[in-house]
Amino acid sequence: MLSKIDSMYNFKHIWHLTYPIILTLLAQNLVNLTDSAFLGRVGEVELGASALAGVFYLAVFVVGMGFSSGSQILIGRRNGEQNYRQIGEVFNQGMIFTLLLALFVFLLSFFFAAPLMRSFVHSHAVCNATIEYLNFRIFGFFFAFINLMFRAFYVGVMRTKVLTLSAFITTGVNVLLNYPLIFGHWGLPRLGIGGAALASVIAEAATTLFYFIYTCKAVDTKRFGLFEMHRFSWQTVRQILDISLFIMMQIFLSVSTWFLFFMFIEQTGERPLAISNIIRSLYSLLGLPVMAFGQTISTIVSNLIGEGRSDEVLPTIRRQFRVALGAVIPVAIFAALFPKLLASIYTDNSELINAAVPSMYVFCGVLFVFAFGCIWFNALSGTGNTRMALLFDMTTLVVYMAYNYVVNFVFHWSVAIAWMSEIVYWLGLGIMCYLYFHFGNWKARKI
Repeated sequence: MLSKIDSMYNFKHIWHLTYPIILTLLAQNLVNLTDSAFLGRVGEVELGASALAGVFYLAVFVVGMGFSSGSQILIGRRNGEQNYRQIGEVFNQGMIFTLLLALFVFLLSFFFAAPLMRSFVHSHAVCNATIEYLNFRIFGFFFAFINLMFRAFYVGVMRTKVLTLSAFITTGVNVLLNYPLIFGHWGLPRLGIGGAALASVIAEAATTLFYFIYTCKAVDTKRFGLFEMHRFSWQTVRQILDISLFIMMQIFLSVSTWFLFFMFIEQTGERPLAISNIIRSLYSLLGLPVMAFGQTISTIVSNLIGEGRSDEVLPTIRRQFRVALGAVIPVAIFAALFPKLLASIYTDNSELINAAVPSMYVFCGVLFVFAFGCIWFNALSGTGNTRMALLFDMTTLVVYMAYNYVVNFVFHWSVAIAWMSEIVYWLGLGIMCYLYFHFGNWKARKI
């Protein structure tokens, strides 16, 4: 006779929960890929600038991502408890707060992004192109933050199939508009790097419209109390923030240090920066199955604890890690065998392609430790103990930045060796989370 965990969270069930998340992440990364692929044909400056602008946007975007992750964990816990009206309360209040948050980060970016770039970016050409991109891109915060709350709801209640449709819409609209807006075809203005940013914003807006229509048509909104905006409840928002604040801080610190990593690389020249943009885009694209399995394990852990099945958490995490590792192996082998083929997606410059090969080999090794660290770290967040997750991440980031400083400014080693910092980060983070699950008191956390 199968146990509950074997019958409910076997590979088939995990896959049905995960593959729509994979497609959603794929859509987001295909937006970045198409931007990079088109801009790589414009020039190395535009390719490198899109990397800096993309990481800056991500560093601000993750503030909303962190809040929605806390909402997702709380929704998952209430779903496990079958407290459906509370799910709607979390969603409604979270939607109000996340729009205020979007306005706040938009205003910060509007006034301070350009001065920040001028202060830190060495190349004037790269700096100007980065600012041009961000002048369009920051308008996407409003739509992107709304989409994050919808995704938190659907992942939290384990109805992830809708994410597949949203993924096709996001990708389709972006691909359709990228070419004419960048190069000025079909009667549209030639906007260059700004056109790539504008296409992304329109794609996010189309996805927001889809989520609203789909939710009203396909979800029992009365059962959950969705869109019942009676009043703003600081108590509910504070409950979400009790979980999400540490996630927001953790993700912001992680991406900010990654932004500094690209700043370090930019100081060494435009060629290393262009190589790093290629690796960054491939990282986001080929590593997305691991990211999706990480999001899934966070929700599963939260639901299991809500159902009173804490003893099943560790076996489920181990199973999820094996599945994620199985997804990584063929990807890493393909990347190791055909590095030039993958690099040619982003540029037709043969010298740049050849220069990127050593970093591609390092990237293949990164994927394995990424699977280990990502699964165990997301599982820890799923317990609701986000304070401990933040502590572990901060500890690892100190070592990560020290490594990058020494590699880039003390020994002046290659960009490939600089990318080995990702191995340092994910291995250290994964080990700390693994030890905490086996020796820490994670079951005592109540949310």
